[in-house]
Amino acid sequence: MATLDGKTILVIATNYGVEQDEIVVPTDQLRERGATVTVAGQESGSIATLVGDKDPGKSVDVDTTYDGVSAGDFDALVVPGGTINADTIRQDATAVALVKSFVEAGKPVAAICHGPWTLVEAGVLTGRTITSFPSLQTDIRNAGAEWVDREVQVDETNGTIITSRNPDDLPAFVDAIEAALR
Repeated sequence: MATLDGKTILVIATNYGVEQDEIVVPTDQLRERGATVTVAGQESGSIATLVGDKDPGKSVDVDTTYDGVSAGDFDALVVPGGTINADTIRQDATAVALVKSFVEAGKPVAAICHGPWTLVEAGVLTGRTITSFPSLQTDIRNAGAEWVDREVQVDETNGTIITSRNPDDLPAFVDAIEAALR
């Protein structure tokens, strides 16, 4: 039996501009560990990823759209980064409400790199300690959180928020998601 058998995980992203490894690696590795992973985009079709925010990457199939899911249907949420993705997703009211509903339900929310911008927009960071890509420090502090420079930060203040800085941190990020779901 895989460690995450029976667990359901939602990954949300825009249909363009997601950092390739920040969506592909967690999705693949969480599936390998037994989880059922659903990818939701703003629109149906596929997600065009980027490598380093500029070079075309792999295409990722969308299973559903944001408006086709709810926090009650999943055990955890993953928000990948990519500057374009994160800046776009934080302006999408449906995606932001979804993030907030996961946090309010006490379910693990994992965001990497620029993904924590959605946590800022959802207003769920007051009193928490998180990490992110370094350029988000001021935004995170202004949202009421303490920013730290760690490969993974797990904050269990009123639910679990898991954050990492960049693709180099993916092994620790995926392990922290798994640990939160055991």
